[in-house]
Amino acid sequence: MRDINTFLFDLDGTLVDSAPDLATSLNLTLAELGEAQFSLPEIRGWVGNGAKMLVHRGLSGSHEVDNSIPETYLNNALEVFLRHYEKYVCDASTLYPNVSDTLHTLKQNGFNLALVTNKPKAFVPAILESFSINHLFDLCIGGDSLEEKKPSPLPLLHVCEVLNVSPSQCVMVGDSKNDILAAKAANMKSIGLTYGYNYGQDISIFHPDWVIDDIGKILDILSLSH
Repeated sequence: MRDINTFLFDLDGTLVDSAPDLATSLNLTLAELGEAQFSLPEIRGWVGNGAKMLVHRGLSGSHEVDNSIPETYLNNALEVFLRHYEKYVCDASTLYPNVSDTLHTLKQNGFNLALVTNKPKAFVPAILESFSINHLFDLCIGGDSLEEKKPSPLPLLHVCEVLNVSPSQCVMVGDSKNDILAAKAANMKSIGLTYGYNYGQDISIFHPDWVIDDIGKILDILSLSH
């Protein structure tokens, strides 16, 4: 960690438990379309690849999507979902333990902080502002900010370009394989979190450089006081 000066964080499942609001919005969408609705635990297992994929999984009733669903119907369902999610974007979502303290401590110690999420960028400011952490990030990249999203390395490399840092100076922090695969493709170190939304998979099988069960342990790795 000696040469690290920048941390990139995923949002859903890493900083924020957003599943309750995503589930509410998805079920309202499915109800409006006359489709079956699902439990929060089921929907938790579908979060992590952006809004369109979540809606596709909801319409499919499964993590494995039904590719026979017409694209026009899927796009219409996505519009309905985004309308509902705009209302419930941060109604029941919560920060995971030690997130605020960790981000503040990193910032106070001179680290650059960036947010790289697959969530549509339009929803990000309201979430960060509701938890009073918006001012801590030097840059926020949404799933629709660039031509590609995680697991592509493009968003991570874009952060490096904008902040004028090299991948070797950065650590990607996330809860899912998309975060770890993106970091590896960008030649960037990564921290895998054991909580969050990783489709029931053990994050360690993707070989992040560190695996932790509490985001506050980043400060322990850096030998910074909490």
